[in-house]
Amino acid sequence: MHGDAGEDWGPFGRPLFNDPSSRALSRVGVIDVGSNSVRMVVFDGAARSPAYFYNEKIMCALGAGLAETGKLNPEGRTRALAAMRRFQKLAEGMNASTLTAVATAAVREASDGPDFVADVLRETGITVHVIDGEEEARLSAQGVLLGWPGAYGLICDIGGSSLELAEINDGKVGKRVTSSLGPLKLRDVKGGKKGRKAHIAAVMEGLAQEMGPQPNRLFLVGGSWRAIAKIDMVRRGYPLHVLHEYRMTAKSVRDTIAYIEAHSIDDLRRSCGISEARIILVPIACEVLKRLIRTFKPHDIAVSSYGIREGMLYEQMSDELRDRDPLIEAARFSEAKDARLPGFGKTLYEFVSPLFKSAKWERKRLVKAACLLHDVSWRAHPDYRAELCFDNVTRANLGGLRHSERVFLGLALMNRYKNSGADIRFPDIFGLLSEKDIKDAEVLGKAMRLGAMLWPRADQQIGELTLFPKKKELHLKLSRDAEALFGEVAQSRLASLARALETEVTVKIR
Repeated sequence: MHGDAGEDWGPFGRPLFNDPSSRALSRVGVIDVGSNSVRMVVFDGAARSPAYFYNEKIMCALGAGLAETGKLNPEGRTRALAAMRRFQKLAEGMNASTLTAVATAAVREASDGPDFVADVLRETGITVHVIDGEEEARLSAQGVLLGWPGAYGLICDIGGSSLELAEINDGKVGKRVTSSLGPLKLRDVKGGKKGRKAHIAAVMEGLAQEMGPQPNRLFLVGGSWRAIAKIDMVRRGYPLHVLHEYRMTAKSVRDTIAYIEAHSIDDLRRSCGISEARIILVPIACEVLKRLIRTFKPHDIAVSSYGIREGMLYEQMSDELRDRDPLIEAARFSEAKDARLPGFGKTLYEFVSPLFKSAKWERKRLVKAACLLHDVSWRAHPDYRAELCFDNVTRANLGGLRHSERVFLGLALMNRYKNSGADIRFPDIFGLLSEKDIKDAEVLGKAMRLGAMLWPRADQQIGELTLFPKKKELHLKLSRDAEALFGEVAQSRLASLARALETEVTVKIR
């Protein structure tokens, strides 16, 4: 990566992922021993926006029957211990520098929870940290902050045996509460559906009194919420099957709950790709979600794929790293790892940015990310490179991106690689963009397509674009050194950019 610690990188800051303090987080393993599942995630990559190097979940149902017996489910305990042995061996083979394990409601409430923790330590050497409900809420909220720096609203994390709430404002975690509203535990409430409904309402009212008014965004964390979101996508025919940052309204949730009630569990499992162990908890989770929304009345609802495991990673970050933009850091890391000219993304951004001079910061960060990512798919076959870019960006594990922003980035990169960028396999997905978004993505892609022809080195400034929108003129100034680079293909790409901008074009050699 070119540049040094003193270089000005503009509003997006100097990259941190090569700093020793950041690279220390390069491969970190975390294990979440939950009431329903035991999962290990090994993070790798840019520390602020890590990739999922490995992700495995075993459905153990440790909390099944806990309310009646006071102990962990014996079969689930056996499966969980086997999973921990497997995870320890996997982490060792992956050279994960850190392996941190936490256990939540089932282990902390079961009378034999300490025995289980001792068994894990004896057989694997892994220390399982049993955390209380408020700490669980804090870590889940930090997981949301990993994906949404500066987010505000109410976090609701549902597990098998508990439900946690936490508020976040200005990137900080505030009030936190825990409750017994997990689907596994609610199955044991007496009185059937009617008794469960009364119990949920009473507990939720107590939570509301502790948390106070929470009219902002509701972030949903947890497998049961993600399952409901999957069903919502299928019901709506939603074109982008990415759960992180998926948005729902209160009406949409009510409609989806009615849809779930009208269909059999088996039909929902097959049509939505949800495991049998997860889908059986969905109807009870729907009862909780309906009351949650009625109680807190959020102005909108967002699904977060980031939760306690990501919160454990966030816990290890410095404040400087936490404040960084996860999208830009991930794009920088990808450029440094995969581009032909690492460092050229910054130069390309400076070249195309005059075309977006009046754009808001939210659009400029997408322009920056696109420039950093513009060449990372160069190894793909030319016939499929454009579509591959679109697929990769729209479905990548990236934080800090709304779904419409994913599609914008994908379309811009598609236009970078082929002139007819709108001719793709996913026409329905463009319904997430406005006409202006589509036009801006086309302009950005064509500008990057031109800029890629004009630089022999990553850090050599040899061209400058100037747009005069009122005059409908586009000027390109080139240095004498660049004149030889401005051949027939570059001239054709400049003409294509001018057509997209609906301008006349002038070329000057300095």
